[in-house]
Amino acid sequence: MTIGGQSDTNSERKVYRLTPEGYAKMKERLDYLRNVKRKEAADYIHEAKEAGDISESSAYEDAKNTQAQVEGEIMRLEQLLSVAEVMSPDMLQTDGPLTARIGMRVEVENESGVRRTFKLVETYEADPKAGLISDQSPVGKALLGHKEGDEVSVTTPGGVTNYTILSISPMI
Repeated sequence: MTIGGQSDTNSERKVYRLTPEGYAKMKERLDYLRNVKRKEAADYIHEAKEAGDISESSAYEDAKNTQAQVEGEIMRLEQLLSVAEVMSPDMLQTDGPLTARIGMRVEVENESGVRRTFKLVETYEADPKAGLISDQSPVGKALLGHKEGDEVSVTTPGGVTNYTILSISPMI
């Protein structure tokens, strides 16, 4: 099975950890694609066929491409959700100091005193506008494994930013 370019085998199956909210959003999107978009794509194909010669119809080609995109996204979401593990508070407990990892809220401060809060999530749940950053993003990679008080440098296309980790807490 391949999800987002990553190959999985039965003996080495990748588990994707999702927040309860992220899992619910993906389930909702899957239901929408199955029950609304799939029908719309089929109707679009039917209308294009009704319009005449499909061998030279750009509307028919567009309709078939739309259908393929919908079916592809349905398949991707079904695969992802089949191996997803919904995070629970006990998964984020630890005996020692908390470290930045998926499922954690990390508050940082840059050299100018500007504070930001990042929520570390899997790539599929990332939404930077909502503060949900991927563990594979430059900031996410830099924060992983660090604890409160650590200083981290993040290299982005805009340059290097240095952060001090102020606090780490479970998101859920």
